[in-house]
Amino acid sequence: MTQTLLEIVYKAIDDKRGEDIVVLNMENISLLADYFLICNGNSDRQAQAIAKEVQDKAQEHGYDVKRVEGFDSARWILVDIGDIVVHIFHKDERAFYNLERLWGDAPQLDVPTAE
Repeated sequence: MTQTLLEIVYKAIDDKRGEDIVVLNMENISLLADYFLICNGNSDRQAQAIAKEVQDKAQEHGYDVKRVEGFDSARWILVDIGDIVVHIFHKDERAFYNLERLWGDAPQLDVPTAE
């Protein structure tokens, strides 16, 4: 179930041209979620479009979006889908927060997408 959601979310980000998509396996590392997906957009509008696409596709496939934070400011948008938390950054903010380094002990995954 989580793998399918992971693929749906990854494809939603990719469809809206999210950049530098990183998937972190947070199992046994964080109680917050099993996976973090991190990406960035080049503008506020693109970051919001990515977040909206992630929400729409998750709901379309029957998954419950628990909460969305930061949508209006679009600097760091968090979409919580239970086992998966998506972090969508404005390009300028991503390097500053550097979640990949913060969660450096989490293994990165490759997500195959069905085209």
